[in-house]
Amino acid sequence: MSEIPHIPVLYREVIEAFEGVDEGIIIDCTMGYAGHSSMLLEAYPNITLIGIDQDQTAIDFSTKRLAPFGERAKIKKGRFSDVIKEIIAQEGSENIRGILADIGVSSLQLDQKDRGFSYESETLDMRMNQDAPLSASDVVNGYNQKDLEHILKEYGEIRNASQVATAIVKNRPFSSAKALSDVVKPFAPRGKKIHPATLVMQAIRIEVNDELGELSRLLDAIAEANLPQARVAVISFHSLEDRMVKQRFTQWKQSCICPQEVMRCSCGNNHKKGKVVTKKPLTAQADELKQNVRSRSAKLRVFEMQA
Repeated sequence: MSEIPHIPVLYREVIEAFEGVDEGIIIDCTMGYAGHSSMLLEAYPNITLIGIDQDQTAIDFSTKRLAPFGERAKIKKGRFSDVIKEIIAQEGSENIRGILADIGVSSLQLDQKDRGFSYESETLDMRMNQDAPLSASDVVNGYNQKDLEHILKEYGEIRNASQVATAIVKNRPFSSAKALSDVVKPFAPRGKKIHPATLVMQAIRIEVNDELGELSRLLDAIAEANLPQARVAVISFHSLEDRMVKQRFTQWKQSCICPQEVMRCSCGNNHKKGKVVTKKPLTAQADELKQNVRSRSAKLRVFEMQA
């Protein structure tokens, strides 16, 4: 782990999530610095890992990081909801034994101030894929007040979204994340342990990268693939993401999918996709919380698919 410039969150829990997967393919949908990927390859020497990322900087770094694993490590560029379909089609659903998704911004992106994710950044970008057309600058400086209020309320769960949106519109244009952070800081809730601008920046980032839509499409792709023996592990950092994962996993374990008001089952009662492994989400242990402050909001849920 000393070669990795950050500690991947819930690293022990991720390794344990795939215990018993001694062959086949594990897909790391959000490779980043390849922290989780390299640890999985070390822990399970007979598996092949395919990493996905849309950030070329991450791909360049991880290509070198995973080089010692030779043909056991492969990397594909793109949005994971699209690329995972290609991988399953090429490799065969029966060979996919694990899927890991660490949802949200990576440490690589947070640490590079020129990417605009940091509160101190002199730019306003926030694109995970730097070739994507929509940036944080477009959202902050181009969205009308009503639309800004919507994303702040829906994605940031900000109670005074109207006030914050008004302040943004009144003080724009913005050219840096730092300037935006300074403007919204007075409207942040007091007593929080997080940076005052956290929820605002989070909401804008989710909008720029369509993070909730991407997660929904990933879960759709997994459900449609009919994977007979795969473990699905999803790490989320936001209550909306965790809620979506929990609801999907709950749906997947149901055999009958008829509406509750129906008196008699008419769906065939054969829709169960597997079982929920984690009744409650796994969170960071005390020593990890001390080492890595970013792990404090991480939640891991695991589902085991069945034939």
